[in-house]
Amino acid sequence: MAESSVVLGMADLMVMPAPVKLITLGLGSCIGLVVYDTFAKVAGMAHIMLPDSRGLKTAEKVGKFADTAVPALIEEMLRKGAVRARIKAKIAGGAQMFSLPGASAEFLTVGAKNVSETRKRLLNMGIAILASDTGGNKGRTIEFSTSNWMLKVKTLGKGVSEI
Repeated sequence: MAESSVVLGMADLMVMPAPVKLITLGLGSCIGLVVYDTFAKVAGMAHIMLPDSRGLKTAEKVGKFADTAVPALIEEMLRKGAVRARIKAKIAGGAQMFSLPGASAEFLTVGAKNVSETRKRLLNMGIAILASDTGGNKGRTIEFSTSNWMLKVKTLGKGVSEI
């Protein structure tokens, strides 16, 4: 069966059975999180924009925040047949995209905070991070293929790598 391609937008979260290629574009300070279980042949992706949802009064998309996206993604993986002990993760993104005079440190470090919070949430859930491509100051696009369970990272001005 041919691999279908699914493109996730900002704050989206999706879990799909293989064969599938999960893609998200325009990761700057955002995190592209991929989780997968090769035995159950299921994979998920989230395009995380911010580290946490604390203090928000409105109902936002759960994929937008690391503190809500990670548990939601893992729960959906389990519903689709994955086993927690077999779930692995890969992450990309978390760049510092801007250097603005007068900008607050809070604004400038959102990428690093996204990386830190995503890692912390995965660790707390017992999910191993097998590979990452984070930081720097360049945007990324990622594609995760269940044909080889590799994450292809396209970094602006740097080229393509597989992790």
